[in-house]
Amino acid sequence: MKISKDEVLKVAALARLDIDDAAIEPFAQQISTILNYVDTLKNVDTEGVPGTSHAISLTNAFREDELQEHLERDRALANAPDEEDGAFTVPKVI
Repeated sequence: MKISKDEVLKVAALARLDIDDAAIEPFAQQISTILNYVDTLKNVDTEGVPGTSHAISLTNAFREDELQEHLERDRALANAPDEEDGAFTVPKVI
């Protein structure tokens, strides 16, 4: 499987990477090598192997919800770098 220059540039654009022209061909070769290796998985006999969503079994590690007293405002703001009128002050995000 050969990856074209245009495909490398498209993937780079999607990943918001700026690639110089000299790096395009090595990336195309590396991606092609990876895809060819992954393509070998088509040859694996999976007959009778059940599908899985995880490699290991998982258990729910959540704790039960318990009501607790809330943190006093002065204690919550004690380590804040900046506060105003009893609230955290944060940089403006646009």
